[in-house]
Amino acid sequence: MAEFDTVIKGGTVVDGTRIPRYKGDIAIKDGVIAEIGRIDESRADKVLDAEGQIVAPGFVDLHTHYDAQLFWDPYCSISCWHGITSVVIGNCGFGFAPVAPEMRERAMLSMTRVEAIPLASMQQGMPWTWESFPEFLDAIDETPKAMNILPYVPTGPILVSVLGLEDAKAGRMPTDEEHAEMMRIFEEALDAGGCGWSAQRLPPSGPSAAQTDFDGTPMPTDVMRDETCIEFAKVLGRRNMGNVQLTMSTGDNKADRKHMEELAEISGRPLVYNVVQSFDDRPHVLRSTLKWLEECRRKGIRVYGQGVTTDAGFTFTFEDWNLFDESSAWREATVGTQAERLQKLADPSRRQSLKDNMPFIVLAAFDEIIVTGPASPETEQWLDHTVGIIAEKTGKHPVDALLDIVVQDELKTELFTMPPNQSIENLQEMMDNPYVLFGVSDGGAHTKFLTAGRYPTEALIKIVRKHKMMSLEDAHWRLSALPAQLAGFSERGVLKVGAPADVVVYDFENLEVLPTEVVHDLPGDEWRRVQRAKGYRYILINGEVTIENDEQTNTYSGRLLRHGGGSQPMRQAAE
Repeated sequence: MAEFDTVIKGGTVVDGTRIPRYKGDIAIKDGVIAEIGRIDESRADKVLDAEGQIVAPGFVDLHTHYDAQLFWDPYCSISCWHGITSVVIGNCGFGFAPVAPEMRERAMLSMTRVEAIPLASMQQGMPWTWESFPEFLDAIDETPKAMNILPYVPTGPILVSVLGLEDAKAGRMPTDEEHAEMMRIFEEALDAGGCGWSAQRLPPSGPSAAQTDFDGTPMPTDVMRDETCIEFAKVLGRRNMGNVQLTMSTGDNKADRKHMEELAEISGRPLVYNVVQSFDDRPHVLRSTLKWLEECRRKGIRVYGQGVTTDAGFTFTFEDWNLFDESSAWREATVGTQAERLQKLADPSRRQSLKDNMPFIVLAAFDEIIVTGPASPETEQWLDHTVGIIAEKTGKHPVDALLDIVVQDELKTELFTMPPNQSIENLQEMMDNPYVLFGVSDGGAHTKFLTAGRYPTEALIKIVRKHKMMSLEDAHWRLSALPAQLAGFSERGVLKVGAPADVVVYDFENLEVLPTEVVHDLPGDEWRRVQRAKGYRYILINGEVTIENDEQTNTYSGRLLRHGGGSQPMRQAAE
């Protein structure tokens, strides 16, 4: 019997620690890195040729919504195709446990707009064998996985479970007894393997209210009380474990920043703020955020920013689009059934309000939206035209120009827009700040118009190879070691002896993000947009090859990483 299961032979190792790259071999035994250096092929059962390739730790994605998808897609695509080997689920306070049986349908409905996950896919793809959070983790444990999964404990289901849906969505202050029950549920979830807690706390209205419930109302976490967040932070501080993920307003909001600093100080744990984003027309927003992160570091407060480093555009129709929710006028006009939305968008009496309340958070510019898929003979003439050009040719306001086409096509017009972060100079400023993580993928969410799970491949191509904003060594630290450390992934994110063998082997010079495809592979006969990668010779998870030459091997070596480590529940030593 050979000494090792696998040797990755002859590659250039970039180990995630920021030391200079070097030529070397990596030996793997029982899913763990057993030796690094010069290793004879005869010592292994299997040899993977890495000559001319970069060998690096698998990428760690802290912001995904694969909570539902992992049950029907063991690979958590599109993340798996882009070198990601570990993901954190339960972000933004959204999740499916604890959820009583009579609330299951409502829990799924809540994800249809805020994260744009198709209801039919959830209804057919989720087994719902659980009620409590520990039972939810047991269900994940029993599900085949080609990805490592680490769970936040989402605060939304806890609020609903204790306060009831109506009071949770009204933002009622919990009583002392209700706070105690919330913390009991939270501690039970941490005991079972949660890595901390998460919440989206966006204002119910205004320019940051970009993600709402299916009926246009705030999510329970949006209106949760500061006092409740402080109670959650106290639990982490007492246990000296876990971290916090908060999605809060993008901009210079001093109250939000003070609140996040307070939570980080009370808990003594890392806090990951979402999102750091560059707006080409408002660079001061980015600079203010970066300055704040630096001030936190000087104070010794562990606040990090999750950066929007991808420039994946949005291809969308008004059948599915929800990212105009920052504008109350647009949000109200785009909720309801398809017939109701069509009627509202066609209503001339609404148009002035829509013109007066233009959305701007997710768009580069409204008049630069491109008509990429007319859906009727009457609108075919506008193929590949921008809204601005159509408005000029028709003498209409841009809102009328766009919505007249959308209404004519019964909401089926395919549109494309670039995000508002095209400036290379602004991206460089973000990358120069060591407290900003790569991302945000939103993996598993917004699948009909967003493919941000490509971000690791895109970072290596654009940030390192093309624009040389940082070294490959620094990039791999930011893609793997730093996020792994913040989230508590035990021993992952670096290549070292004794570490789990999560490894990517890729062709740096020929790495590519492939064009967008539409695939019909979701339960409920639903479809999504995907972007695959080219250039990954091997991706290994816990020592097994899950991707070879950019193709899935149908190997399910991923694990539920309770507390960042193995699969078994752990109790606090103090208990």
